Amino acid sequence: MSRIGKKIITIPEKVEVSIDGKKVSVKGPKGTLSLVLHDVVSIERTAEGLEIKRPDDQKFSRSIHGTSRALVANMIEGVSKGFQKTLEITGVGYRAEQKGKDLNLVLGFSHPVEYKAPEGITLTASEDKLKVVISGIDKQKVGQVAAEIRKYREPEPYKGKGIRYSGEYILRKQGKKTGK
Repeated sequence: MSRIGKKIITIPEKVEVSIDGKKVSVKGPKGTLSLVLHDVVSIERTAEGLEIKRPDDQKFSRSIHGTSRALVANMIEGVSKGFQKTLEITGVGYRAEQKGKDLNLVLGFSHPVEYKAPEGITLTASEDKLKVVISGIDKQKVGQVAAEIRKYREPEPYKGKGIRYSGEYILRKQGKKTGK
């Protein structure tokens, strides 16, 4: 049995979960999320919390079982605590500026890059303009926005310039050696 799939999902006090067939709706202090589960799995409420079940032991059923449990658990965590990712900008002249809800990035191009925040995502640039905090209730959307912003100028291995995730290690390469 899936180790992740068989875990019971505990529901915090301020979170309401409604199950309508295969549709799961989660409402909490930060917002509301909903998900339609795959036909293979079923969800039921127990005394301890929510339990995801599968009918058989086929490979596809096992994979969907763990994935469905993780998606529902992330929805509950998102509406109660929220998710956030931090990006660090490294490079001479590189910076990020807040422009309302959107972000204005200066990354060494001939023009500044404007990134419009999608619905449900909050972008915050730090005071020193070298960090960007992406926060929201949907874990997938927060990660996708962080990846899209990082894609504008990925960190390069020689000088380390670019946009990286907070705590990400960039393997640095040695430059050309001068010959005799």
